Amino acid sequence: MHASILHILNTTKTRIQALGPQTCREGLDMGFEKRDFISAVADAKADGKVPVIAEVKPASPGRAFRDILPGTAAELAWEMEEAGAVAVSVLTEPLVFRGSLENLDSVRNTVCLPVLRKDFIIDRKQLDEVQSDLVLLIAGILGEELGVFVELAIEKGFEPLVEVHNKQELDLALKTAARVIGINNRDLETLKIDLGTTEELAPIIRECDLDHGTRHLIISESGMNSVLDVRRVIQAGADAVLIGSALMESNSVFDKTKEFVQSAGWR
Repeated sequence: MHASILHILNTTKTRIQALGPQTCREGLDMGFEKRDFISAVADAKADGKVPVIAEVKPASPGRAFRDILPGTAAELAWEMEEAGAVAVSVLTEPLVFRGSLENLDSVRNTVCLPVLRKDFIIDRKQLDEVQSDLVLLIAGILGEELGVFVELAIEKGFEPLVEVHNKQELDLALKTAARVIGINNRDLETLKIDLGTTEELAPIIRECDLDHGTRHLIISESGMNSVLDVRRVIQAGADAVLIGSALMESNSVFDKTKEFVQSAGWR
């Protein structure tokens, strides 16, 4: 696994130790109503739009985009919503990605869209830290524990988005109760990006659904910088795309989000 990912996992363990034996969840469930991501995707597709999960992303490994405090996170998310995004992803990993739980809270209090918490979840205590509609669970990191974390996330009211990068991780994901599978075009081992990963794995999910009468939503993640990239992964079978870097690098988050949302007619 890439050094920066190992570094993140080590710092995440330190963060979890600081949470103490019991993170209080009291009050977390008061008045919380999960926003329906699956319906939001279906509605966007019915309107002929590309379902875009737009990401509030201050940094990525080895690259800082911009400092984002809660107020700015909220403004960016509002622009994403106005431009037609189906959901907002918020980085909460603080050291490498420079995210925060406060950014997530601020975003969720500002927009009406479903909000995805993007972090490195390796301990059940993390699922009691903050409310979000979706939570990222990475198959390559959780391994055989993936199924347990999926069940736990569902039990706590989250929609788990299980991220995979290869056939082995996908096999693990398909054995769980997750309804949303993210195909990460970035290899965690090398950090290299290849959109061919979605082209390889999406048909396997579709075939599995046909064989078992199931229905998974497929999200293509990472490496989409143009309308052509988005069309490519949609044609490969993705239901939605998760885009962060291209939005953060653009002069207008609103315009760029809108460009991706309107980038392909569904055939």
